[in-house]
Amino acid sequence: MVAGEASGDTLGARSIAALRDRMGEVEVSGIGGPLMQAEGMLSLFPMERLSVMGFVDPLRRLPELLRIRRELFRHFRRQPPDFFLGIDAPDFNLGLARRLRRQGIATAHLVSPSIWAWRAGRIRQIADAVDLMLCLFPFEVSLYEQAGVQARCVGHPLAQSLKPADAMRRSALRQALDIPVGAPVLGLLPGSRASEVAQIGPAFVQAAQRLHRELPALKVLVAASDTARLAQVRSLLPDAATLPVSLLEGRSRDVMSVADALLVASGTATLEAALLDAPMVVGYRMQPLSWALVSRLVRTPYAALPNILSGKAVVAECLQGALTADALTAELLPLFAPGGAQAQRAAFAEIRGALAVDFPAAFTQAVQERLLQHG
Repeated sequence: MVAGEASGDTLGARSIAALRDRMGEVEVSGIGGPLMQAEGMLSLFPMERLSVMGFVDPLRRLPELLRIRRELFRHFRRQPPDFFLGIDAPDFNLGLARRLRRQGIATAHLVSPSIWAWRAGRIRQIADAVDLMLCLFPFEVSLYEQAGVQARCVGHPLAQSLKPADAMRRSALRQALDIPVGAPVLGLLPGSRASEVAQIGPAFVQAAQRLHRELPALKVLVAASDTARLAQVRSLLPDAATLPVSLLEGRSRDVMSVADALLVASGTATLEAALLDAPMVVGYRMQPLSWALVSRLVRTPYAALPNILSGKAVVAECLQGALTADALTAELLPLFAPGGAQAQRAAFAEIRGALAVDFPAAFTQAVQERLLQHG
């Protein structure tokens, strides 16, 4: 298995656990993070070395990424696995899968690249690289079947593990976080990568300051993915007397569960927020060169997963030049009004229903069937 970032590490850990529960002991090696390693995986390289975004960062790191991929290929050629699973990170994993498949190794990929959004021509390369595409969303399967690629929807594991907090848990969380009764709560989730926080964080903090002026009782919670991001976010914050902020490391889902509204970096966190029934405004910004390239290739009108899954603008998106404190504040304020988040929550309920698939059962069945077909 090879995963390239935190969301892939989560999926990988659940995949390993599912295989072990249904197939007995399994040996897993490749690249994974702490969650996959806790499930017994041997990670041959640090997962964070694969964590890059946009177009410019991968180009800068290309020699290192190519070296890691070559060394992984040599390792798997010397010790051929029964099955190779790439988890997201398609630009890295599909090239490796293609070479392994030519060596007679069964290959699959978990998390479909966004061919429905941009670079639709990639499906030809995918067909050459994998025996099986494991999709998280139901609408993706037909796209692959039309191209002659075997595909299976395994559902999104987050849809099973994440449920909206009930009133009792929400109250207990608020008390544990020292939030006064009745105080409005804003959650900030500016991303898990250093480059994301640098691009997005300042606008999020400025919007929180402006919202605080409108709602003086506002409590702000900032979720940092790890210690490094915690220090990075802390450097962006104003004096505590100006903005009441609590920094929380590794507790993004608690922030989602307790907040009345969120500012979220576009990505998997927007799906997590929808599954936890957390109203949100989505923001994103990348380096200008990367944005210039991406904006010319994108085929979908939306960036946030709740909008893509709903097929309509359920949550507000403030992207690139539109990511300003004024715009974010204007979109946030209505969510704090009585009934202001009702439309979002109705859409989130539909999303939860559509993704209600038993991931461990669907995943292991698909893998077992593919192994039998491969012989």
